Amino acid sequence: MKQPRHFRWRMEGNVGVITLDRPERKNPLTFESYAELRDFFRALETEKSVKAIVLTGAGGNFCSGGDVHEIIGPLTKMKLPQLLEFTRMTGDLVKAMRHCPQPVIAAVEGVCAGAGAILAMASDLRYGAPSAKVAFLFVRVGLAGCDMGACAILPRIIGQGRAAELLYTGRSMSAEEGLAWGFFNRIAVPVAPEAVQVAKELAAGPTLAHAMTKKMLHLEWDVSVDQAIDMEAQAQAELMLTKDFHRAYEAFAAKRKPEFEGD
Repeated sequence: MKQPRHFRWRMEGNVGVITLDRPERKNPLTFESYAELRDFFRALETEKSVKAIVLTGAGGNFCSGGDVHEIIGPLTKMKLPQLLEFTRMTGDLVKAMRHCPQPVIAAVEGVCAGAGAILAMASDLRYGAPSAKVAFLFVRVGLAGCDMGACAILPRIIGQGRAAELLYTGRSMSAEEGLAWGFFNRIAVPVAPEAVQVAKELAAGPTLAHAMTKKMLHLEWDVSVDQAIDMEAQAQAELMLTKDFHRAYEAFAAKRKPEFEGD
């Protein structure tokens, strides 16, 4: 992968780690970093060497959202066509995260606000540090909670009533509350190494199967249960043709641990 300009990227084996890296400002996003993140996740769709992704922030914070001076100020001077171009671009970042086949794990500590909370929400798994404070604070700047898919995705993670409270009030959700509500899968100290370890475990598994699980978790939101059952029958039958499935059977028969290769 090409080294990005607006965040850090490194590989640990076949796990890619994205680090938002403006710690002096709690890692806010700019027009450029939004667009680069969107393009980066799109490129990951065809990057076979990357099996799982960890998304984190530098300096003890995850992401403070859109930069007040570099994004919010300029937005107040734009007209509707330019504003719509921006909101569609930010939404495309969430789409890119959902459509890339690799599981995305957010490692969240400290401030996780606004668009930062959306990045955590849009990840497939979320691990939090005790310091994590998650706030969907769009209402604090006079905007609705319906930002980058929040009204669709957040209720599916924590429930309609809890999501409505966070989106209406903009208040912070503590790490303990996030764990109890199901936003966080686990609280860990330190959180980034824990997320990387989980990512490595996923990367060592049947990655084609993981990609199918991710795809179906998203596609089945919009269909009936009967349709979902039929879709899963098709998906599972296709995966039964993979070499990983045959490797697993051969390993089971030989009483050894399977070694998956993602094909």
